[in-house]
Formats: sequence, structure tokens, C-alpha cells
Amino acid sequence: MNRYSVIEKKIPREIVLLKGRPCAWGKCSFCDYIDDNSTNEELNHNTNIEVLKNITGKYGVIEVINSGNIFELPKDTLVLIKDIIIKKNIHTLFFEAHWIYRKRVQSMRDYFGINCIVKTGLESFNKKFREQILVKGFSYKNIEEIKMYFDSVCLMPGIKGQTQKMIKQDIKLAMSNFKHFTVNVFIKNTTNIEPDPVLIKWFQDNYKWLDDEKKCDVLWINTDFGVGN
Repeated sequence: MNRYSVIEKKIPREIVLLKGRPCAWGKCSFCDYIDDNSTNEELNHNTNIEVLKNITGKYGVIEVINSGNIFELPKDTLVLIKDIIIKKNIHTLFFEAHWIYRKRVQSMRDYFGINCIVKTGLESFNKKFREQILVKGFSYKNIEEIKMYFDSVCLMPGIKGQTQKMIKQDIKLAMSNFKHFTVNVFIKNTTNIEPDPVLIKWFQDNYKWLDDEKKCDVLWINTDFGVGN
């Protein structure tokens, strides 16, 4: 398991994959990213200590991810991250949170006290697909409400049941409303959700330009950030 990497393109940053408690939402139909969770807080924190030792501060920007939300990391790990931010002169922090944590996001921004780019795994703006198929649990009224809490959305094209029209709209809305977004092309995993190879090929052919779009990180495979298996 790779837990530390450096992203050199677009917004250069160090990225760490940490261990936390199981995701508080835990209902997403496509997600099997749970084996890295643990209810053993001591184990989680001890793992995180070793991972965080890798941070050099070379770019002044770090991204913290775990198989859930930043709020599920041990408190001691959060203290350690803040300490590293101070010691390594970190000025920008990326982290992720689910919609259910939206009203706590500002408290986390305040805790770290630096520029935070807060990501959320929306996957699609199409409500029917997102909630009936993916079971994401995002009950927002409009995009402005998302922007009240989050700076960046994560989208996931390439799933059976999606259409080209839906994906086009997702990219358009992300481009026009957010200063940063991530596109993570769906890859077959252990869940019952299936990739759509034809749709993925179409997306690759028509959206290769996202590789050059500074505000978008594209993961053509889910380990493109250099962390994970």
C-alpha cells in the first residue's frame, strides 16, 4: 500500500493516504474502499505517524485523504497534521468531507488556520442517478448550497446507467461553478456497480483535454495520484 506521493502537475502537492474510522455515511453503492478503515484508533494513528513523516513541505501544499472523511481521522492525527503545517510552512491543505459533515467543515478550516480546498465526492449532479443508483446522500437544493461549504467536487464518469448527456452536464457544471474539481473514471471493483466500457472510451476520446485543464485533476485509473494499491 503506497501512502505517500507527490503530485507534480497543475497544483503541485504532497499527498498522504491515512487511516481512519469507517465512513459515517457508508452507503455508497459503488464503494468498496473500506478495507483500509479500522475502529482501532491507536493502530490508525500509529500508521498515520509513519506516513506523515514523509511530508517535506517542498511545495507548501499537502492533500490528506483517507477511506472516508477527514472527520474520521483520530484526533491525535489531526493535531499532528496541524503541527506539521506549522513546522513545514504549509500554506494550503486539501481535504475531503461528505455532505453529512457540511456544517462542520468551517470548524475544520478554522482549526487548521490556513487556506483549505475542501473536496466532496458528489460523483454526479444528476440527482436521480446519484441518489437512486449511487446512493450518495446529497440532499442539496442547488449548486450555490454546495458552494457554501465546499470548494471542489469529485465526479465519477463511466458507470452503467450514465449517459453522455449526463457526463457532459457534469463537466460543464463543475467547470463553471468550482475553482477545482476531480474526475475519477470508474473502474471495476467488488461491488455490483458495473463500468460502461463504451462510455469510458467515449469519455477518454472526448475529454482528454482535461489533462491540460489546470483546475481539474483527472484520475484515468484510481491510483493516478500515486497512493493506494
